[in-house]
Amino acid sequence: MTNTKGYRRGTRYMFQRDFRKRGVIPLSTYMKVYKRGDVVDIKANGAVQKGMPYKTYHGRTGTVYNVTKHAVGVIVNKRVKGRVIAKRINLRVEHIRHSDCSRSHLKRLKANEETKAEARTKGIKTINLKRQAVQPLEAHVVKVLSQPIVVAPIPFEFLE
Repeated sequence: MTNTKGYRRGTRYMFQRDFRKRGVIPLSTYMKVYKRGDVVDIKANGAVQKGMPYKTYHGRTGTVYNVTKHAVGVIVNKRVKGRVIAKRINLRVEHIRHSDCSRSHLKRLKANEETKAEARTKGIKTINLKRQAVQPLEAHVVKVLSQPIVVAPIPFEFLE
């Protein structure tokens, strides 16, 4: 028997709803605000067939470039043979969510801005905002409360 050539082939588990997440889609999905430039993750919701992404884009991350009443335009990179093409796809809001991939970066930018403002008020000219790798622990003496127990193997006894 040959492979099927359908549009949704190989998506039996991909578009399946999660365990105990079936049924009515929560209203919070529709209440989220998407703006141009937002980074979003594409994850198809099998309960909504309209505005569903093609299986290639499932699990990808893209940037919002257009917002309409029920849908969002997203720019996603797609590898075609040897090159990467920026594809523009339109998806309904049920199939996307805000991405956490840049959250730590934005948090660090905000902390850096606060540090700069604090340095300006104190009159400090140079300040280091670069991330530092975790340094090894400093040398210290380990105190032992009781004498350590010496562990030795039991000699083998041959039973006859």
